[in-house]
Amino acid sequence: MDLDCDLHLHSPFARGVSRRMTPELLLASSVRKGIGAIGTGDALEPGWREAWASYLENEFGIVVIPTVEVQAERRVHHLALFPDFDAVEVFGDLLTPHTNELSGNGRPHVRLSGGEVVCAVHEAGGLAGPAHAFTPWTGVYAAFDSIAACYGGERIDLLELGLSADSSYGAGITELSDVPFISSSDAHSPELHRLGREFTRLDVVSPTPSGVLGAVKRASIVMNVGLYPEEGKYNETACMRCLRHFTLSEAESSGWRCPADGTLLRKGVRDRARELSDGPPRPRPPYLHLIPLGEVIAKVLGLASPNAKGVRVVYDALLTVCHTEIEVLVDLPVEEIYRVHPRVARAIGALRQGRVKLHPGGGGCYGTFEFPGT
Repeated sequence: MDLDCDLHLHSPFARGVSRRMTPELLLASSVRKGIGAIGTGDALEPGWREAWASYLENEFGIVVIPTVEVQAERRVHHLALFPDFDAVEVFGDLLTPHTNELSGNGRPHVRLSGGEVVCAVHEAGGLAGPAHAFTPWTGVYAAFDSIAACYGGERIDLLELGLSADSSYGAGITELSDVPFISSSDAHSPELHRLGREFTRLDVVSPTPSGVLGAVKRASIVMNVGLYPEEGKYNETACMRCLRHFTLSEAESSGWRCPADGTLLRKGVRDRARELSDGPPRPRPPYLHLIPLGEVIAKVLGLASPNAKGVRVVYDALLTVCHTEIEVLVDLPVEEIYRVHPRVARAIGALRQGRVKLHPGGGGCYGTFEFPGT
């Protein structure tokens, strides 16, 4: 069976995360979004495990997978998936000699190499690989030129693409040819334009944590779904201060400093992926580019925020026609959307046909989009 899974998010115990990240709100948002399985995030934090304890089985039928993100050698972030909280506790015991942050920091820093982290995950019965692999601050390819340089001989089970990349960015990297790519939101709030903005559709044997882990391990990926990579904060090479964009050759000729203000240039994910590509693109499961419904409505209405009241009115009206946001964006006939809001219907029609004008992000600033002619 197909199951839409968002396996990377965070808790209020991690820095920069909304206090509104609670199991109740995450489950409610998952139902409205159409996500069938979510990661807990930050499962090494005892208080967060306690918060989830009574929601692992829930009235909505949402599958809850214990997940962890840790920062290890050279600031690289690693994502781990576990079958249950007992396995997480075993993992925590293995990390204890190498960190002082298992409690109080949802994303703990550990004094280990990437290979040692993944080895510990495997010993505990989980799966692991690099989180947001191409991100210039904490991605594996920001710190290393190869998976082997980071993980040694330890096998990774997955690679998370991150918001500034889609499957095409890794398709030409030979060392990744047998590694499943997953897409996740890395949500820091339960808002519907954050949770599930990227997800992986898996073919699972059973809708359980073990079923999800088994599908990832078998690379039973039906489809990746996510933003256009150009919408990510680090898609193109850009100045961190003035946000001017540069080609790779321009950045190299300027010594990776902005000619206007001398600020360090941050290499974009697109350029980094091109550097790493060493062969022809290999076939990957389909990647469906979507834009969160609230952001589509806000763009059409000319409103600054997807949380604006006017956006919520249209959003709620559309969800009376069908059950979930994903259904509205992907499956609901445009004619039915038109009856609710003609301009939103035209925008969703354009999105489905790929008629989206993109202004790429870079330097830590999200990219933007528009629907010409709608």
